[in-house]
Amino acid sequence: MADKRYLEWPFFDGRHVDLEAALDEWAAGHLDDVHGSDVDADCRRLVRLLGEGGWLRHAIGGAGSPIDTRAICLIRETLARHNGLADFAFAMQGLGSGAISLFGTETQRERYLPRVARGAAIAAFALSEPHAGSDVAAMRCAARLEGDAYVLDGEKTWISNGGIADFYVVFARTGEAPGARGISAFIVDADTPGLTIAERIDVIAPHPLARLRFDGCRVPAAQRIGAAGQGFKVAMATLDVFRTSVAAAALGFARRAFDEALAHAMTRQMFGQALADFQLTQAKLAQMALNIDASALLTYRAAWQRDRGGKVTKEAAMAKMTATESAQQVIDAAVQMFGGLGVMSGHPAERLYREIRALRIYEGATEVQQLIIARELLREAKE
Repeated sequence: MADKRYLEWPFFDGRHVDLEAALDEWAAGHLDDVHGSDVDADCRRLVRLLGEGGWLRHAIGGAGSPIDTRAICLIRETLARHNGLADFAFAMQGLGSGAISLFGTETQRERYLPRVARGAAIAAFALSEPHAGSDVAAMRCAARLEGDAYVLDGEKTWISNGGIADFYVVFARTGEAPGARGISAFIVDADTPGLTIAERIDVIAPHPLARLRFDGCRVPAAQRIGAAGQGFKVAMATLDVFRTSVAAAALGFARRAFDEALAHAMTRQMFGQALADFQLTQAKLAQMALNIDASALLTYRAAWQRDRGGKVTKEAAMAKMTATESAQQVIDAAVQMFGGLGVMSGHPAERLYREIRALRIYEGATEVQQLIIARELLREAKE
């Protein structure tokens, strides 16, 4: 049984405590058996389940309904403890529709957000390119205005939900200014002529992932999100909401690994005593618990601060970096504690070991978070 005392921290309101308890109970009855061999079908099923359960509405927000960052983080942590692909499904519905929630027109919100919240439409966020990941200014995918439409040409890669999404929020260079200031955001329906799935990408923890190609893809100007040339602002604001939630997902993975390792250490007999009786094991468990609590404090500080309307660029980067790096250490320690079982295909520790690795890279690699933190510290010092 996971330790829930962190819910007593002053970061949370009563509604957050109730939300976590309800989701934990629901997840135990709906998610623990979803580990099939068809990742696309599993992801579609999970999106539908999460929509039917009413959980996806927390990822959406929109006009008159601000996104509750603490709720998103608690949901991701809880889902990650139960099923990594369920966490992925929830997060991508939020990230893929986040730009519409934050900057979309009323027409765009009405067309897309209710379907995303019901699990009736799968969303995707298309920012990265073969030569432009963390360096958004290096983007080459371009959109030129022709009459009442934009024509997109170029590629996007490492796109989560690529191949199963019903629509993509795509960022392309429109040329209003050099670098990151000349980018705009567009909603591109998956069946738009000129958009093709160039490649499906397989990774160590299976998720729907693809490379997209745009070849004369004509998108109505009414599908642009926000003002022309403001795409970088749209992208960063969306990532600011969900970067802290990546930390929460890592926290969920780490808590599951710790719970599994603790239970194993208390029952596994070695040399006439329990594994937990060895001082080396106790030291490892202590470090795991320390890493988890430190990550949780940074994660929910950033979420709480954002919900209060504060700027969280530095705090979110600290949370994301600490939680993902710490979770990797916690899960690695759990694998080691299980010995051969820990690397057996399908074992919880083995699944977690594969799940955690990508979190240290996506939505800003650890090294990028270090640069963000340093930049913010220097800016604050100058001010």
